[in-house]
Amino acid sequence: MIGFDRRTVLKAAAALGFGAGAPGGAAALEGLKLGPARPFSFDLLKQTAKRMAGAPYVAPPRPAPEIVGKIDYEAWGKIAFDMDHALFAQGPGRFPVSFFHLGMFFQKAVEMNVVEGGQAREIVYDQSYFSMPADSIARKLPQGAGFAGLRVQEPKDGPLDWRRNDWVAFLGAAYFRAIGALRQYGLSARAAAIDVAVAGKPEEFPDFTKFYIDGTGGGDSLTICALLDGPSIAGACRFVMTRGKGVTMDIEQALFLRADVARLGLAPLTSMYWFSETKKETGVDWRPEVHDSDGLAMWTGAGEHIWRPLNNPPRIMASSFADENPRGFGLLQRDRDFDHYQDGVYYERRPSLWVKPAGQWGKGAVELVEIPTDDEIHDNIVAMWRPAAPARAGAAFDLGFTLYWEADEPFPTDLARVVATRLGNGGQPGQPRPKGVRKFMVEFYGPPLADLPFGVKPEPVLWASRGTFSYVFAEAVPDDKPGHWRAQFDLTAAPGADPVEMRLFLKAGERVLSETWSFQYHVF
Repeated sequence: MIGFDRRTVLKAAAALGFGAGAPGGAAALEGLKLGPARPFSFDLLKQTAKRMAGAPYVAPPRPAPEIVGKIDYEAWGKIAFDMDHALFAQGPGRFPVSFFHLGMFFQKAVEMNVVEGGQAREIVYDQSYFSMPADSIARKLPQGAGFAGLRVQEPKDGPLDWRRNDWVAFLGAAYFRAIGALRQYGLSARAAAIDVAVAGKPEEFPDFTKFYIDGTGGGDSLTICALLDGPSIAGACRFVMTRGKGVTMDIEQALFLRADVARLGLAPLTSMYWFSETKKETGVDWRPEVHDSDGLAMWTGAGEHIWRPLNNPPRIMASSFADENPRGFGLLQRDRDFDHYQDGVYYERRPSLWVKPAGQWGKGAVELVEIPTDDEIHDNIVAMWRPAAPARAGAAFDLGFTLYWEADEPFPTDLARVVATRLGNGGQPGQPRPKGVRKFMVEFYGPPLADLPFGVKPEPVLWASRGTFSYVFAEAVPDDKPGHWRAQFDLTAAPGADPVEMRLFLKAGERVLSETWSFQYHVF
């Protein structure tokens, strides 16, 4: 399992808000308690992270575990933050910042600091910031116990009620989320992925242990710096977060390894995929589809656009797409039709998340890890960049990238895109179906297909790691949508330990018409 119970995190991010106040006199007026001022800059934070990586790991504090461990989900949900105390509620920043309370699922204390004029002051936890039932076990927490995380509220001068609406949340380990253009939380990102799905080795979840919030920049952006720490890694991260129609994050990281890491993932994205139109077990659920993301999109250094539909595999699978200086990758939710989900949690509104590297990332691979799941409560998908160089103790990684939390990928291809992948029994309707043959219907949609001259059909170009193709052709989908075509083929492949890897694109003559469909099929 990857990470935490995703329902707990999403409900928390959607339902709870906690806060603190602005620096100096403004903070005092808002009833906040601040520690003494200390010099701060991102360079100083990077120096701190480097020193920490050279020293033994010290786990973050878990204050009053006998109390925090009893703040279960029900009790936690009854603790509300008074938004009058939100950091920057009275300025200077446009975006107030609220805080999450400690609880059974988030027991590690995270230090919060407000930054102004090159000085940082800790925001000291106090029960007076929160409202809670008279008999709440949380009332027994000591002064200065700490917070679990933070979230950024909508601008005070915006059209939405900032007290009730937020757009970024940092909660749990080094996870963070943002809403997209359709105003829904969904998948998440994190600072680094350590040993995801490594046989015989548990995954490691480093923590953001300190945040430094600077609201003096004004405009549409807010800057937050964070200190990262874990048994195998320490690091400094800076987030310049901009609220537009969606959310854009310009991120700078300095990461230092204190131990060898078998699988190091940079710019990792984490999502949930249970089933879709591609495959669904009979009667497993009443909904047609359940997923936060339906595919991995890649724009390679060579310029190829690839679409890899997600799988809920029979066992843990790690797929590697070798590349050099990738132009971008992301986990997307392309299917935006409510009728395909029929769920009031609005899966069709979940954001797509795109990674755009800054500078040259060199050689490595986009890696996709898929973990079997039988429910929607678990994050079971990870996409990340894995550098080609071994991740050894003492290694350092300085990288920058931009995250785009949008409804669609921010740099879409002009080619036709894959919109659905469907599987069924092979053979021809009305005739006995041959055993061991599967039929694939891959739908493409886009202007290059709509612009084909009358009578010209696109040609499917297929490749498979094993097996043979038959009954291959392309046809227009009979829905009166210009540019909507599907490629159909049968695959015959014997059962085996390794899945069949396939690739498909459409062309007309020497002209490529579509992105490349890449799929992993498990033969039983």
